[in-house]
Amino acid sequence: MGIEDKANNKFQDATGNAKEKVGEAVGNDDLKNEGKGDQLGAAVKDGAEKVKDAARNIGNKLKG
Repeated sequence: MGIEDKANNKFQDATGNAKEKVGEAVGNDDLKNEGKGDQLGAAVKDGAEKVKDAARNIGNKLKG
């Protein structure tokens, strides 16, 4: 996983967390749920990148 991808995922997760907290504080369920969705999206992308990295590492071990 590239550094830029990691940074983007962390930013999306942090932004989602902030939206969720603000939504809770002001009683805005739409904003709260949007924040949860942002966090979930970041987690899914992070997981997919980890799978790609693991597959690449296995491929490299089989070659070398």
